[in-house]
Amino acid sequence: MNLRFLSVDNFKRDLPAGLVVFLVALPLCLGISLASGAPFFSGLISGIIGGIVVGFLSTSNLSVSGPAAGLAALVLAAITNIGSFELFLCAVLIAGMIQVLMGVLRLGGIAEYFPTSVIKGMLTSIGILIIAKQIPHAVGYDRDEKGTLTQLFPFGNEDWHELLQPLQHIDIGVLFICLLSMAIMLVWDKPFIKKRVKMIPGALVAVIVSVVINEIFKSTSSSMTIADEHLVQIKAAGSVSEFLGFFRFPDFSGFMNSKVIVTGIMIAIIASLETLLSIEAVDNLDPETPRNQYK
Repeated sequence: MNLRFLSVDNFKRDLPAGLVVFLVALPLCLGISLASGAPFFSGLISGIIGGIVVGFLSTSNLSVSGPAAGLAALVLAAITNIGSFELFLCAVLIAGMIQVLMGVLRLGGIAEYFPTSVIKGMLTSIGILIIAKQIPHAVGYDRDEKGTLTQLFPFGNEDWHELLQPLQHIDIGVLFICLLSMAIMLVWDKPFIKKRVKMIPGALVAVIVSVVINEIFKSTSSSMTIADEHLVQIKAAGSVSEFLGFFRFPDFSGFMNSKVIVTGIMIAIIASLETLLSIEAVDNLDPETPRNQYK
């Protein structure tokens, strides 16, 4: 939200747009935190910070900030490599300081020196990793909450028939909801629907329809009901002190840890590139956005 464009006329359009973004961002934040191997609560906090803090500071009129799907694989690998979520938070703190420094020095133009083939290759590989880690959850086999394709296959067996092992782990209800959600998002992007319902994104429709169908399954005691173990479980705070206990703070000893420092630098570079390219792509669609405002 750029304060220069704050007016009653804009507010009438920003209010429904903000509501739609919130309804889409909420499950998205939870999904990205799951794919990243981070606590669900951290995904919610990231979405709040991205919407409020970045919304006030950013000079982009159209971009929406929050947890980045493109960084999920990097975050998961970083948490695993460092071995502690608190140390990872320290790496994020280092990345944030580097990004602030880059902003002060107005180094946004550095993105133009990277070939698009490199960026597309990086984002494609990240996308493949995200898809691979979501397949176990898509079929209802959540033994590893971070999602690993190898958990569907037994080790030490090389017979071809072992490739059919995943079929033994499929939950019909989960798979049905997964396929239905994908179908809704694909169909919703078709011109005959998109032109008529511009304000409602397909992801939001998929979430609402999926929730309603699962509630119907529950009320009819259907065998396709999705069990609680496959649902997002966010603990509700019973008091203010319990709520504050949900917050995790950085382990500042990480400032002396080479792994943490290197991870922070990597996050700063990759996150900055992804953000700059995304903002530039979105703002190029807006004829009223001044050119070269990030340089």
